[in-house]
Amino acid sequence: MEGSREFPEAERSETDQEVIAVAQVRCDDPDSADQIAKQLGPGPFELVCLFVSPEADFTALVAATAHLFGDADVLACTTAGEIGRAGYEEEQIIAVAFRKKHFKIHTYAIEDLDNINEQSVAGSLIEARLALAHKTPDWTSDFAFLLVDGLSLREEQLTAFLSAGLGPTPLFGGSSGDGTRFGQTWLARNGKVMQNAAIVAVVHCDRPVRVFSLDHLVPTEKRMVVTSASPEERVVHEINAEPAALEYARLLGLDPNQLDQFTFAEHPVVVRLGDIHHVRAIQQVRENHDLVFFSAINEGMVLTLATHDDIVAHLDHGLSDLAKQDKPEFILGCDCILRRIEAGRLQKTRAVSEVLSAHNVVGFSTYGEQIGGLHVNQTLTGVAIYPPTGNEATRVPD
Repeated sequence: MEGSREFPEAERSETDQEVIAVAQVRCDDPDSADQIAKQLGPGPFELVCLFVSPEADFTALVAATAHLFGDADVLACTTAGEIGRAGYEEEQIIAVAFRKKHFKIHTYAIEDLDNINEQSVAGSLIEARLALAHKTPDWTSDFAFLLVDGLSLREEQLTAFLSAGLGPTPLFGGSSGDGTRFGQTWLARNGKVMQNAAIVAVVHCDRPVRVFSLDHLVPTEKRMVVTSASPEERVVHEINAEPAALEYARLLGLDPNQLDQFTFAEHPVVVRLGDIHHVRAIQQVRENHDLVFFSAINEGMVLTLATHDDIVAHLDHGLSDLAKQDKPEFILGCDCILRRIEAGRLQKTRAVSEVLSAHNVVGFSTYGEQIGGLHVNQTLTGVAIYPPTGNEATRVPD
């Protein structure tokens, strides 16, 4: 992708002072693991996250990096695109390393998402929170970061269970991707490669943090009702008692044969939960006119067509709002693939990338985002990490 480049060692400023170190290499670099380690520097790190293009040899990278960073946990997932120094990137590996002197982190994997044990999940989170609070009793900032298989269809159930164990700790995350193929996605923790799984990082930090979620969608007055669906598969068969894709196209005034990923990105549908609208993004249309969604869908659900604010202006305003009191040192972001598709269709990829780069956002494009107890779509969701205010307690020794 035009603008993609590495983070050479010479461009790392104040390496031993920055709260989070970032590295970036091409996914086909034969020395990608060593290059990442060189760019990140010596650490010590508490956690290293790798956001990996689906074009990379994921298994080989995971094996090469599993024990490359001392006793740091190493997490990895495949992406639907990367967010690096130049904003939107492709065919890259992005590494984000949390420094040990600023973070205390507990990670664990949840395998076999079809059979989640709610009590076990909640209990593990409670134990992790208590253990981290005991290690650094004077630190008051925390958050939880989730990576989950983007083809598992289990994000809604999982986030509900996680919220029960996290209590007041804010949760955000992203669903792993496979570009625009939707074929298979991968996760890894400390060398173990997984599918139909999730990884949770509970983070305690010595500086202010803010978990956020941005979307630029505006509900219209056009509504529709899901009259036939297979919720377990996130498939809608009928809308307004008509074949789903045909009725969706009719409401848009489009030829059903023209429906594609660009259409779904430009014409999302939302559902109202309380006073807030959340996107129920469409992933694809089947030959039988079924619509496959990225997130939960149920019969009787009322969907509203939405339109957009300008994606560039809205993004810049939202990220600038995060910097009203103080500019974040770093923003880790999970950005829906549909936002990337929309930006490309509108020829605004470069402009969006410039905003992301200017606000120091690094992360990956997802098949869905998690915020609190919800699985959502078409958002930029993440955490902003701020410089110390001067009121923080003395940092604990490494």
